[in-house]
Amino acid sequence: MFDLLFFTSLTIFLLGLAYRFSTWFTRKIGLSGPPIRTRQRVRAAFSGVVRLVWGRQLLTVLKTLLGDILLQQRVLKEDFKRWLAHMLIFCGFVLLLLMHALEPVVSERLFRDYYSTLNPFFFLRDFGGAMVLAGVALAALRRYILKPPRLQTNRRDHYAIALLAVIMLSGFALEGLKITSYSEFQRMLEDYAGLDDEDEIQALESVWINDYGLVSPNLKGPFDEDLLTEGREVHFLNCADCHSSNRWAFTGFAVAKIMQPVAIALDRAGGLTLLWYIHILACFAGLAYLPFSKMFHILATPVSLITNQVTAPGRSSPANSLTRRIMELDACTHCGSCSLHCSAGMIFTARGNDYILPSEKITMLHKLAAGKKLDDRQLQAVREGVYLCTNCDRCTVRCPSGIRLKELWYSVREELLRSGPPLAPILTPYSFVRGLVMQDSLGADEYARPIAQARQAVAGQFTILMNPDRALPLNAPPAADRPPSAGEQTFARCFSCQSCTAVCPVVGNYENPEQVLGLLPHQIMCCLGLGLVAMASGARMIWDCLTCYKCQEDCPQQVEVCDLLFRLKNEAVARKALTRTTPPR
Repeated sequence: MFDLLFFTSLTIFLLGLAYRFSTWFTRKIGLSGPPIRTRQRVRAAFSGVVRLVWGRQLLTVLKTLLGDILLQQRVLKEDFKRWLAHMLIFCGFVLLLLMHALEPVVSERLFRDYYSTLNPFFFLRDFGGAMVLAGVALAALRRYILKPPRLQTNRRDHYAIALLAVIMLSGFALEGLKITSYSEFQRMLEDYAGLDDEDEIQALESVWINDYGLVSPNLKGPFDEDLLTEGREVHFLNCADCHSSNRWAFTGFAVAKIMQPVAIALDRAGGLTLLWYIHILACFAGLAYLPFSKMFHILATPVSLITNQVTAPGRSSPANSLTRRIMELDACTHCGSCSLHCSAGMIFTARGNDYILPSEKITMLHKLAAGKKLDDRQLQAVREGVYLCTNCDRCTVRCPSGIRLKELWYSVREELLRSGPPLAPILTPYSFVRGLVMQDSLGADEYARPIAQARQAVAGQFTILMNPDRALPLNAPPAADRPPSAGEQTFARCFSCQSCTAVCPVVGNYENPEQVLGLLPHQIMCCLGLGLVAMASGARMIWDCLTCYKCQEDCPQQVEVCDLLFRLKNEAVARKALTRTTPPR
């Protein structure tokens, strides 16, 4: 049964690994220019590895392996508690792997006369388990109680913590019940002691009850000292060579003390078998689940760290860049460091869109790369999150996994803007970096396409909206559920002196501003005075406004021009819900 479970889980694990590694060369995210075939990406990756092995960067690889992977210095710089949790889980699992899971392959071959119940192995196995459990407890404390700002916890985080906790707790419970189990004591007598004398067996049993935590249905303490002395002599002759004191298994011994009142009932009910199956199934389930879970970062993160240390930004081939971006999606540990330091955090607070945070964007991009269908709400939210990114690069600098997040957002921004429903924030100057790359990477036509799509969806053609019946006068009494906005009625003071238009840098940018912008600032104020709010909302001027406040500062009538233009945008978006449309060709 054990062999069947092991080989089944190992097969799933290996197939899962093969599948996850294959996705690095078959999936794509972002705009990558001409199509790149899987064969080309595999060849480019192989060439990169060969150049690395025969190049001059092996020292860099070793430094990264020691500092960033084994000692996890990047995590330490971010948060000591998180570093401690990672190190406890990592070191504890290594000990358990060598002293317990792989003992037929490692321990028994390295150490002569090896027994798992002899020290230091007996102690180290429990010490490793205690380290992992302490690390899991710290991780749970951080995510569920301390809750650092902007840290989001999703199902993958819950599954990872729960699975590790079940493995450790079931292991400790199994060891504790073994210590108390009378049936296990009898099995050891038959297999190892070979005693026939009933008096010697009784003496040995009394010692195991007194010193080793055994719970017997036949004998109860306290025991006569002479009987204990005889029992210790029998123990020394028959058991001491292969069994250290159970007290060295400090976690299991503590659990045994807790279980003593119900130990006999659990032993008779087959508790050992039940706990063995729970522990083994949890371990094998963790092994099989690893390639499909968050814990796959155990393999992907080291690859990401090494890759990004040995390749300079912008120097990789397009094929390797495409492969690296998919690999980086798997390397994310969802630790939240990028979100904590994100300069767009104040926008997240105002908008309430989780996908403005880098750690949440990357989980949704992972789904997009996998070809999963997102509903309109999710797609709209992730597109807004990617667009509102300021490209300050703080997330990349802070990422413990070495993911080039800025490059990732840049590569997917245009692809997301061109697909799906139009995005209202693109009508505002929130994303400065997109304007900076207009000429170099996008071209004027490609740059303007999403903007035109969004403007048409929000405001429509203002010549159609000139019907006064559709106007919503701004001087109407405010709704009960909306507080009055700035500049509510100040447009009534305007007498069209055109000072606002004269100082506007947007107007000054064009030779024929009225043809480009539709309506100029003073004309928009005039529309508001006439109640033609829909007409004013259709003017491109309100979307191109830089909110520099020059118009408002220079107005002799103290009309709050800039605040009114900003409000017109919000009114237009509120009246006209965005709907999915086919991007203009």
